[in-house]
Formats: sequence, structure tokens, C-alpha cells
Amino acid sequence: MDEKRLNNQVALITGAGRGIGRAIAIGFARQGASVAATSRTIAELKSLEQAINDLGGACVPVPADLTDPAAPARVVDAVVKAMGAVDILVNNAGAGSSLSPSPLIHFDDKFWNYSLALNLSAPYYFCKAVVPIMLKKGRGRILNIASIVSKIGLVDGVAYAASKHGLLGLTRSLALELARDHITVNAICPGPVRTVLNEARIQYDANRLGISVEELESHITPIGRRLEPEEIVPTAVLLASRDADAITGQAFNVCGGSVMS
Repeated sequence: MDEKRLNNQVALITGAGRGIGRAIAIGFARQGASVAATSRTIAELKSLEQAINDLGGACVPVPADLTDPAAPARVVDAVVKAMGAVDILVNNAGAGSSLSPSPLIHFDDKFWNYSLALNLSAPYYFCKAVVPIMLKKGRGRILNIASIVSKIGLVDGVAYAASKHGLLGLTRSLALELARDHITVNAICPGPVRTVLNEARIQYDANRLGISVEELESHITPIGRRLEPEEIVPTAVLLASRDADAITGQAFNVCGGSVMS
């Protein structure tokens, strides 16, 4: 019996070049999905394509700058031409607070606009481009990678927190709109995950608090460590699979117990 849960599915994953996006792309490929991957960094996409090919899977890399409002429609068109459909959309690309942390009164307005463009507007535009395809097919899965910060605040990170709170609003509203169309829309809310962007945030917070990175990491979650990108994958696979037909409009914490709600 074939136990692969995503056979014959085409998954489009944004921000797939590294971190959580790359882990989900490889995890989906292992479960039988064909992967379309977008990122700004061509070298990272090529590395991902090779990794998926080595697994015997299929990967179509589509470089794009997702702060351009026209980019999502172009990416979706390219994926449909190359792979025939989009069955699963994972909105993962995002700008972390570590790129420009600051109290609100000193916050960089350009970074505010950049964060909202990438963290909130890009998922909106991708959903707008993909939903008609899913409606025509009669089913689909949309996963938005939010953050536990979508449920709490973040010191010196107003743009990140606001954009991720907004992403949950998009998730829940779209889930209601599509509930009878066999298209589910859910969010995953990771805690601190060991990624390039999070490394910078961890260092910033350690400096802000006057403690070492090691001390901060030891109590950053109740389990006493940061998460690894691969630990987000099982929840993503479940929500993308047919086993999740009755799950929609939810925001699942994968955070080592940091937020219990």
C-alpha cells in the first residue's frame, strides 16, 4: 500500500529557498507532491531543486520578488503552465523583525511597508490567484505560515506582529468563504525556529536583555530550546492532506509550549 499522503498533488511554496519553506518543500516531496518553489535567491532554489530531484521528486523553481504586487499572479501562471495545476498553496515567504528591530517611535516606515507587503499582501495576492484554480478543480489546500506572534505582541517588532495578526484575519475570513467548496484554509504558528532570520533576532534579544545567547535559548520555550524547521513539517503535511478535510480556519501553534491556546 502506498502510504504517501500527497501523491498527485502540486504544491506551490513561497519562501522555499531556506528555513521553514525549504523544509516543507522537501517534506511534501517525500510525501509524493510535485513542488513549485519560489524565492528571490536563485542559488537557493537550485539547491532545493537538486535536493528534491535526488529524492526522485519533481521541482519547478520560480524566482520572484514577492513585494511586487504583480509577482504572485505571474508565479501562479508559470506554475500552471509547467505543472498543470496548484492543489496546495503554502504562503511561507516573510520578513522577520530582525531585519530592522526598533521601538515604534523610531520605527523605519519603509520597513513597515516592506513587512506588510511581504507578510500580508503577498499571501493575499497568491490566494487571489490560486483560489479560482482550486474552485474549478473542486478542492484545495491553503496553508499560511504565521507565527505565535500573530497571537501575542513583540517588543521592537510592530510590523512583524501587525502583519502576522493580519494573516490570521485573512486565513479565517477566506476559510469561511470557501468552507463549502472543499477548500480549506489554515495557519501554522511556529515559535522560535532555528533559521537565518531568527539567529539575528535571538542575538538582538540577548543584547537587549543583557544575557548570553545560550542563556536566552535555554528558556526561550518551555521545552528549553528553539525548534528546527523540520519540526514544522508534520503539521503542514497533515493540513495539506485529505485527512484534514474537516479542518479549516484554524491556527495551529507549533512552538514548544510557548503559547498555549
